[in-house]
Amino acid sequence: MKRISTIFLQAVIVLIGIVALAILIRFPLTEGRAANLDLFSIYADPFILYGYAASIAFFVALYKAFKLLGYIGQNEVFSLNSVMALKSIKYCAIVLSILIVIAGLYIKIFHNKEDDPAGFLAICIVTTFVSIVIATAAAIFEKILQNALDMKSENDLTI
Repeated sequence: MKRISTIFLQAVIVLIGIVALAILIRFPLTEGRAANLDLFSIYADPFILYGYAASIAFFVALYKAFKLLGYIGQNEVFSLNSVMALKSIKYCAIVLSILIVIAGLYIKIFHNKEDDPAGFLAICIVTTFVSIVIATAAAIFEKILQNALDMKSENDLTI
């Protein structure tokens, strides 16, 4: 049963990655600042390229979460690899939240005065909050796993 649940969660992570990739490819064609541009100009827009660059941290975090579930499925939860995966997830979430805040500030300062950036800024606030929550949870789990790993190594030395 445990193996099935980790495989299910890994499939969910893959599905999240596929949906996010589809949104990254499709969304610029239909929305906002690139709606009236040709195909080359859409993907040469600096703000859209910034969005693609910022998404790298998201996909790295998804990959590390996939790897962490693999360690859990192999009963290697209390290993250095698990701690390193959680550390990577934490750093990716922090980087992603910083990049989202920078994008929100850019839109707030440099947006067209005829446009209302409230929707974009609301999305920035929510996604930044979610990234911070994920970073906090990863940091807590990392600390718990590291403490358990330290206690395990101490017990192995005394035996």
